[in-house]
Amino acid sequence: MPVPSVIADPRYPVGRFIRPEVIDAQQRQSSIATLAALPENLRAAVFGLSDSQLDTPYREGGWTVRQLIHHVADSHMNAYVRMRLAVTEDFPTIKPYDEKLWAELPDARSLPVEVSLELLDTLHRRWVALLESLSEEQWKRGYNHPESGRQTLDLVLALYDWHSRHHVAHITMLRKSRDW
Repeated sequence: MPVPSVIADPRYPVGRFIRPEVIDAQQRQSSIATLAALPENLRAAVFGLSDSQLDTPYREGGWTVRQLIHHVADSHMNAYVRMRLAVTEDFPTIKPYDEKLWAELPDARSLPVEVSLELLDTLHRRWVALLESLSEEQWKRGYNHPESGRQTLDLVLALYDWHSRHHVAHITMLRKSRDW
């Protein structure tokens, strides 16, 4: 999906997540392809950036690029585990986490981004393999999120398709605005 040249709200460079009314097999395959491509897309987005550039907020009031990369790894690890729970349990209640506090932890503020990029390579290979193995019936399974309510695997997949594009766009928009 192309990123508009003028963004009304820099917090949402690909727009806000819109809950799809219906998700079919073709949409699932497209979303799975987005997840499969995320590690390479993130790696390309940060390629050649210096430590100083990685420590630049991607928008005013936002996390640094470094924190953002580590956030994606944290978020996608949680999503993967939640989806595995949903496949093996009957709508379990999952535990939320405070992503803002996680992004402020010392590892998220200082570790090289390569640590999370490597983690995402492996995690997404596992996640995509899981998603490609699901039956039509399993896609209707899900979990209860204490803050967001009942979520099916179809919905979670659509959300993480958006999440992947959303954060890659944050970095690419910053690079364009800074001419990096």
